[in-house]
Amino acid sequence: MKKPGIPVDEQSRLKTLRSLAVLDTPPEERFDRLTRMAKRLFGVPIALVSLVDENRQWFKSCLGLQASETPRDISFCGHAILGDELFIIPNALEDERFVDNPLVVGEPHIRFYAGCPLKAPDGQMLGTLCIIDREPRAFGTDDLEALVDLASMVEREFSAIQLATMDDLTNISNRRGFTVLAQHSLNLCARDSIPAVLVYIDLDSFKPVNDRFGHAEGDRVLALFAENMKRTFRGSDVVARLGGDEFAVLLTNLTIEVAEDVVARFHRSLDGAIELGGEGYDITFSHGITEFDPASHSDIEALLADGDSLMYKAKQARN
Repeated sequence: MKKPGIPVDEQSRLKTLRSLAVLDTPPEERFDRLTRMAKRLFGVPIALVSLVDENRQWFKSCLGLQASETPRDISFCGHAILGDELFIIPNALEDERFVDNPLVVGEPHIRFYAGCPLKAPDGQMLGTLCIIDREPRAFGTDDLEALVDLASMVEREFSAIQLATMDDLTNISNRRGFTVLAQHSLNLCARDSIPAVLVYIDLDSFKPVNDRFGHAEGDRVLALFAENMKRTFRGSDVVARLGGDEFAVLLTNLTIEVAEDVVARFHRSLDGAIELGGEGYDITFSHGITEFDPASHSDIEALLADGDSLMYKAKQARN
């Protein structure tokens, strides 16, 4: 048996997958409808919407199987997400990668597999829409096109979900997306004793920008501020617009002293980053920075509350 490889952008892929906040959620009709269509259209006993997590493939929609997940290292879908094209196994017993796979020699006795990779809007692979038969079979051009069409419909549903976790103005996580991603990071930090620091940010004197120059200019400032955040902080940091002119960053595997230096660098990076034609104003911010303590921060909301309180005190001290 050949275990599936790991994509080169695996950490980014997992970050996108988790940002959807769909893992381990109940079945939804919008996905079950599409697996029913696939099962009926191709006349197969099994149809799945499979999401490939770090160590498993988990089924958002599952027809024909009792299991809700299987290990990633024996999954067919783990192989499928390594490429952009349909992954087809006409007869698993004639394929050396799968002939002794537990899912082939045992239940559900897979012989035929066809999986179409599912992409998030940012291009990251999430999993597959796949169909499975217990008998070998051929798969023609019309079949390929039909499965791709159904997979596109599944992708549109995931796109709709992602829109609910992303801020459309700044193209970074919104509060819902942030809480999902940040909570996952905190769980890992608590388990492995890794330090984490939250920075709670509020723009100073932002309302006068809207009042004087209009909301279009205010939106431009927010978008540019977020873009500068993405350039300054690491790709592994969780960056979000919580709402209005409030932002947050969760930095992992950094001490609070190093995090303060990063925030100071971010302050300096704003000089000249936002320019007005013929008019001028400074974009500054107040922030509260707090270190994650598993004993006192039961979840990300508790950490946000502490950061918000410290930010408010800093803002009051500036006035």
